[in-house]
Amino acid sequence: MSVAILGIAGGSASGKTRVTKKILEALVGEPVTLLDQDSYYRDLSHLDMEDRRNFNFDHPEAFDNDLLVEHLERLSRGEAVEKPIYSFKDYNRTAETTRVEPASVVIIEGIMVLAIRELRRRMNLKIFVDADDDIRFIRRLTRDVKDRGRTIDAVVSQYMETVRPMHLTFVEPSKRYADVIIPSAGPNDVAINVVVDSIRQHLLP
Repeated sequence: MSVAILGIAGGSASGKTRVTKKILEALVGEPVTLLDQDSYYRDLSHLDMEDRRNFNFDHPEAFDNDLLVEHLERLSRGEAVEKPIYSFKDYNRTAETTRVEPASVVIIEGIMVLAIRELRRRMNLKIFVDADDDIRFIRRLTRDVKDRGRTIDAVVSQYMETVRPMHLTFVEPSKRYADVIIPSAGPNDVAINVVVDSIRQHLLP
């Protein structure tokens, strides 16, 4: 089975999940599947809740990259995988998994997918979703308070202590590896259509 891998990266709350959703919607009915990097945060069940809260989730080593690479290789061989399920409320994986069936195109989406060499070297197409820092912060603040039950002080503290420095150290520099840069602020349908057309013409069988 010939499998193409598409990587979609960008800073926290840059809009990469929204872009990924648009691409998947445009390719409904095609053999395309998704692995979201957020599902591959390391198992922190050995830590108490306070230590989990203080864990640096914005470093490349926060993810179980070996497992993600293994799942990519198995999907490339035509094998299904059991993707972990991560709980943002508990700062840890749950005991459940989601079955992901093999497909001709596998999309990997997450903040660090272009920063991790073992992932990047397997990609046929690399995309970076770009957004200004202030827009990303406002989006993250709104999302984490509304959807993840965080306090404003906790969101601001995490942003200043880990999110921003890790973005500057790892995420922003990974933009240089991108084949396509998509702006998330303002209309981006043209750029997304270019990506979808490229997938149809060059990656799908």
